[in-house]
Amino acid sequence: MITWMQRHKKYLIITIWISTIAFVGAGFVGWGQYSYGDKAGAVAKVGDVEITMGELQKSYSRLYGEYNKMMQGNFDEEKAKQFGLQSQALSQLTNQALILNLALSYDLEISDAELLAELKTQKFFFKDGVFNKGIYKEVIAQNNMSISEYEADLKKQLLIQKTLKLLPVQANEQEFKILDTIINIADKIEYKLLDASAVTVDSSEEKLKAFWEGKKQNFMSEVSYDVKFIKQPKVTAEYDEAKISSHYADNRTHFKGEDGKILPLESAKEAVVAELNAKATKDLALRAYIAYKKGKLDKEVEVQTTTISASNNPFNAAVLEKVSDLSVTAPFMKPVAVDGEYVTIELVKTNPSVAKSFEDAKAEVLPLFVTQTKNEALLELAKNSAETFTGEKTDFITSMDVSSLPGIDPLVAGSFLQKLFMQDKKRGFITLTDGKIILFNILEQKLLSKTNSNKDDTITKIKSAMFNEGLIKNLQNKYQTEIFIEGL
Repeated sequence: MITWMQRHKKYLIITIWISTIAFVGAGFVGWGQYSYGDKAGAVAKVGDVEITMGELQKSYSRLYGEYNKMMQGNFDEEKAKQFGLQSQALSQLTNQALILNLALSYDLEISDAELLAELKTQKFFFKDGVFNKGIYKEVIAQNNMSISEYEADLKKQLLIQKTLKLLPVQANEQEFKILDTIINIADKIEYKLLDASAVTVDSSEEKLKAFWEGKKQNFMSEVSYDVKFIKQPKVTAEYDEAKISSHYADNRTHFKGEDGKILPLESAKEAVVAELNAKATKDLALRAYIAYKKGKLDKEVEVQTTTISASNNPFNAAVLEKVSDLSVTAPFMKPVAVDGEYVTIELVKTNPSVAKSFEDAKAEVLPLFVTQTKNEALLELAKNSAETFTGEKTDFITSMDVSSLPGIDPLVAGSFLQKLFMQDKKRGFITLTDGKIILFNILEQKLLSKTNSNKDDTITKIKSAMFNEGLIKNLQNKYQTEIFIEGL
């Protein structure tokens, strides 16, 4: 029986792992260079739901904290890059946004009463065993959030919960038995970690150039733009009380405090003056833009020149995006705000992307060559060593025993064990996503007799995860996802 399971366990356990990953990756946590234009405040948009940079930063921070806890404080930004943490954070948010779109399509919402009921369960706002409004405001402020921002986030989480609760999942006895069998499969193994330090690479000029020759079209120069531009400095003026009062009266909803309430004029006066200055700056910039287009620009206005590209941009990403839309027949760009000033640009020439020379591409080619060559050499070493290697030996371990492999990071161990318990070979090697390879030899195997004390909850989570995975795929086909941040 155990031998059969070992041979076929990849079919038994694959849905467990896929579902668990989907459940975590879907972002149902806690239950719990931009392309601008009209999307300036968002890093992505899913259907009718926008994802802001602030949300992405919070999702990233939450994930970072979870990984750091798993690795007992040994997680850092370098590891975060290796694990693609920013992509994970964005994936969580886009999956949450898909569920929110579904909720909106059914007119689901969270009432103030539901929000208050949830707040009264959050013990970090308690004093003497009950919810305390003063502590609530203090804790929110200490975390650099406004109350309206926190409550909006909480409503989203509650709305996701409410939507998924409409689709209940139940477990049955046969599934309990299958789960007990799967999680009780145990192997005693011998293993050895191979990483890049196990191989050396000849990165001579000759080898590097040969590598570049076959991939030169992958190393292109940036598109750049020769432009002329004028600036409109920020206006700083004094306004009489009548002007300030009139602007406040016409635009009072612009001036709100952290609690979301409209500020009285005295408290809002500084913000009113700032808004008046911003409006005056923009008005002057628009006048200069019209004069520039007509060739009637005041002689005192300085016309400057520069070349801008993705890596050499003295303005900001919004400016570069707009410049890329200019043409010889329509070379003028309307004023765009940059650090409180306004910039108006005229396109002179577009410099298209061309293949770089070897010397220009060398700095980019070298790390790619080293990585690819080391991976190939490491794979060859693994093939040649799998049948004869000598390594560390373990006691009987299950797919959950990520801390039972000395010398291997728990996250790496988790990925290895996930793949190991899908294998039908006694000896072999497993390649991990970060390029490392672990050789393995299954010495013995047996079926443990542990009983899962929380079977119903585990099965329900697994089945929910499988359902959620299918739901997400279905919603991805229904709602368009646009990503406005490069590299993700």
